[in-house]
Amino acid sequence: MSARHPWGLLLGLGGLCLISLGISLTSGSVALEAAQVWSALWRPDADLASQLVWELRLPRSLAALTTGALLAVAGCLMQVLVRNPLADPYILGISGGASVAALLAMLAGVSGNLLTGSAFVGALVAMLLVFVLSRGHGQWNSNRLLLTGVVLAAGWGAAIGFILNLSPDSNLQRMMFWLMGDMGFARANALPSIVLLVGLLASLLLARQLNVLTRGELVAGSLGIRTDLLHLAIYVIASLLTATAVTQAGSIGFVGLVVPHLIRLLGYHDHRILLPAAALLGASLLLLADTVARTLLAPQQLPVGILTAFIGVPLFLYLLYRGSRQ
Repeated sequence: MSARHPWGLLLGLGGLCLISLGISLTSGSVALEAAQVWSALWRPDADLASQLVWELRLPRSLAALTTGALLAVAGCLMQVLVRNPLADPYILGISGGASVAALLAMLAGVSGNLLTGSAFVGALVAMLLVFVLSRGHGQWNSNRLLLTGVVLAAGWGAAIGFILNLSPDSNLQRMMFWLMGDMGFARANALPSIVLLVGLLASLLLARQLNVLTRGELVAGSLGIRTDLLHLAIYVIASLLTATAVTQAGSIGFVGLVVPHLIRLLGYHDHRILLPAAALLGASLLLLADTVARTLLAPQQLPVGILTAFIGVPLFLYLLYRGSRQ
């Protein structure tokens, strides 16, 4: 697809989202026909099809769409922030803070909205720690930010291992599902969609500056861009997007890492197109992965993070190989 037709790209990816949603609503341990799903959506009754669609599949599918978009946009921003194409939304340890808080809540027997709230608080604590420690009394820069995030992520990992060793066997499966990413934790909630919309709009307002920043801080500074303020804005937006995604579904890998590379592979490097395109592709990718995760061994469900890793690892290795040949 030519980079001269960005609207065609966005329309195509929007269509992919609708197709993915249709596949998700019809697939599962109980297969539904498209006509049954359509009837349930427009004329909800008390039959099995309506209950499956409205109570189970539609909320989970919408949560998967939102989470995938959140991770993809956060991945784009993180790669610009640390100027590293291997960066992903979890590189600064935000997911580690959320995971520690969530596991502690599970250890205390907490579930539902309290568990979600605990994870979000943990993500915010991790976000503030990285910001304060990376800034210190000196100049805040991407290298110091990255180093601080990596060190704190290792610390969160140690805390996670300690909690798992303390946990009774009855909690371990639930905790492991959280750590591997599971859309079964997702709840019907408008807040993630609002965070996604606000974060994407804010990112698009900064898109021209992001394009300049990819050429280097010296170039951006010479053009009058306050790189310190821009770094802060990118960090806050990306962190809130990541925190919301982790709170909703746990740690799901490779979506935020691979999706921006796929869009760039098509020739779209302008963030005015890259950001919304990544959101649409990330939403479709995670929704399809979640559909496979809950149907492959139905009625048993797999953590969706396993599927995204199976998809992401070979795909990213191919992208690295392709890049080394160019």
